[in-house]
Amino acid sequence: MYSVFFDGNVLMKFIPILIQAGISGFESPAAEYKELGLSLDKLLISNPDATFFGLAQGESMIEAGIFDGDLLLVDRSENVKDGDVIVANYNGCFTCKYIDKKYARLLSASPKYQPVTISPEDEFQLEGVVTCSFRLHRKLRELLACMH
Repeated sequence: MYSVFFDGNVLMKFIPILIQAGISGFESPAAEYKELGLSLDKLLISNPDATFFGLAQGESMIEAGIFDGDLLLVDRSENVKDGDVIVANYNGCFTCKYIDKKYARLLSASPKYQPVTISPEDEFQLEGVVTCSFRLHRKLRELLACMH
C-alpha cells in the first residue's frame, strides 16, 4: 500500500494490484506495506505554466486509447514530433489527432475517419502535445461545473 499526496493536500491510499489471467487468488496487497510520497502533479506535469486539461469528445481516437469523455493532459511546452497525439485549433474547432508533420495532416486513430490535410487557407493553431489521458469512471463535479 502506498500513500499518495494529491494536489498537495489530500492523502490517499494506493494499493498496487497486479492481476494475472488464470490466477484465482493472490496475496493481500497490504502484506508488504510500503510508504511512498507521490505527487501526481509532479509526476505527470513537467511545466505547470504550459499545461492544461482537455476533455475528449467523439470516437476518432479510440485506437489510441482515447475515448469520449476522457481527460487529456496537454503540454504546450513539448516539442511536437511526427506521430504525436496533439490538440489543435483547426478552423475554429478544437481537435485531438495524431500529427503527420511530413504531409501536414491530422490523422485519426479510427478507420471510420479519413486523414485531414492542413492547407495554407486553413486556420491551424497547435495547442500542445497530449502527454497522457485519464478514463473517468465517475463524472467530476468540478469538471462538470466548468463545462456549463
